[in-house]
Amino acid sequence: MSRTRSVASPKPGVNRRSVLAAAGAVSVSAGVGYALRPSDSQAATVAEAAASDAPVAAPHQAPPAAPAPSIRGTTLNSVSAPIGTGGYRRLGAGPAWERVVRTELASPSASRATRRTTMAAFVQFTDLHLTDVQHPLRMEYMRSADPHAWRPHEALSVQGATSLVERINALRGAPVTGSPLHFVMTTGDNTDNNAHSELEWFMKVMSGGRMTPNTGDPRHYEGVQSSGLPLYWQPDSPTRDFDKRQGFPRIEGFLEAAIREVRSPGLNLPWYSTVGNHDSLPMGCYASQRDPFLTDFAVGGKKLMDLPAAASKVLQDQIRSSDDPTGIQLRHLLKAHARDLRSVTPDEKRAPFTRAEYLKAHLDPAYRGVGPVGHGYSSANLDAGTQYYTFRISDDVIGISIDTTDPGGHYQGSIGAAQVRWLDRTLRQSAKDGSYAIVFSHHTSDSMTNTHIDPANPADRRYDGGAVVALLASHRNVLAWVNGHIHRNVITAHSAPDNHSFWEISTASHIDFPQLARVIELVDNNDGTLSLFTTLVESAAPHRTDYTDLSQTGLAALYRELSFNAPGARTDLSGGAGDRNVELVLKKG
Repeated sequence: MSRTRSVASPKPGVNRRSVLAAAGAVSVSAGVGYALRPSDSQAATVAEAAASDAPVAAPHQAPPAAPAPSIRGTTLNSVSAPIGTGGYRRLGAGPAWERVVRTELASPSASRATRRTTMAAFVQFTDLHLTDVQHPLRMEYMRSADPHAWRPHEALSVQGATSLVERINALRGAPVTGSPLHFVMTTGDNTDNNAHSELEWFMKVMSGGRMTPNTGDPRHYEGVQSSGLPLYWQPDSPTRDFDKRQGFPRIEGFLEAAIREVRSPGLNLPWYSTVGNHDSLPMGCYASQRDPFLTDFAVGGKKLMDLPAAASKVLQDQIRSSDDPTGIQLRHLLKAHARDLRSVTPDEKRAPFTRAEYLKAHLDPAYRGVGPVGHGYSSANLDAGTQYYTFRISDDVIGISIDTTDPGGHYQGSIGAAQVRWLDRTLRQSAKDGSYAIVFSHHTSDSMTNTHIDPANPADRRYDGGAVVALLASHRNVLAWVNGHIHRNVITAHSAPDNHSFWEISTASHIDFPQLARVIELVDNNDGTLSLFTTLVESAAPHRTDYTDLSQTGLAALYRELSFNAPGARTDLSGGAGDRNVELVLKKG
């Protein structure tokens, strides 16, 4: 279904002028301007970033000549689909998803395919949720109130993400234009529990390396799936648990295989990183990295695995309401159930990481891979304590990565006044330089509803998604806002007066089925319009599973099948035809 939203007034009184006035925006002459050029050296780029409050990532090298277009490995060729009917269903190769042309914002010429030129081609990953499933602070016990509060496949997130990297490495080029893919951008929730263990796995999955997705006892799995509790799928046990009653198989050796070493080839493309709430906040919702009780609990030797449904529902409602952004009620709950805690092996690697530690991991030479250094972030970010930056996509296009996580807590997002001013200044300067802009964030416009005050910057007012839409729509050079968070494919046309229009492209996660990434191609139709082609891709794992194949590839295939069958999982996350493989047309600014 088409979704066109007017941004003339997303809510009463919200527009660029009012947003910037409230944010204390300064005039152009008072801000520090800079020009992004593909020929800039890394040193010059970093020096510019240090001289301003606008971190700039070093440009990547020019790609080789384009091969012929190919849809192999994309959902234009085939898509995983369930076989048969009933409860637990196996997967096979299903029919491809067709491409849909959306013209809410502009009408292109019929002959554009013969005259278009490629401006950019890249890949979006989002919501990988690499998960330390044995982490003591995890709230699997909320499954007693909500079946989808714990997913049976989570132990295989590292294998699944590595298979996605393998898929991107195998693509011959962009499926419409044949252009080489320029880079991969991951739009947040790269980790699940804000744990050092997960951050290490993420960096190695993306840049290449060997990792063991296990913490605690190096010899054995110690989480809920070996607990004997029927609330969870016990894959190695004959226990008639909740999931086996839904048709889940018994797979002997599953847990031993899940914590074996995984080898990632790393992306053969440059990659950039955007931060999400699960990367910034413990459990994705609590502003409590420095809380001594929760930090000690995270690395300690006790874990809560079982909780009555009524208590689980109370905790779930508290999280959803945002009434407990620092986790006070969670601390009370864990203390109240001290006698119900089970013993696990302590592990310092489960400690929450800070904003600075997240940046340092990206700047670590051990995780450079193909590059660039810092994967978008720079020493200027580290010095300023910021997680937003801009980078050169091509001669005519810049990318802008923004930080929409609210440091005050809660899983929904917002943006601070200082970042609003920086974003406006960056867009104005890029327009002056003749560049279009594509904005990347974790949260969608609709999920930026949280305006808790940043405890470290209490004077920095927070702005919601409507304010960001109004700001982006006020700049003619903004083409798209690419994001994730909602785990669902949704593409929205934002239409504003004077042809200030852009597309918002939200992509499904890689933790919930259908487990997708998105290729995005930008072309000039040379008829007064531009087109954004989006094409979804699955991981390289085969559609069909073999329960006796517990290799890295076999587990990646099982990761997809289990995610499809996860009890309580939504069935609408793939979106409609207009949210998947599409051509999005808009007028040239």
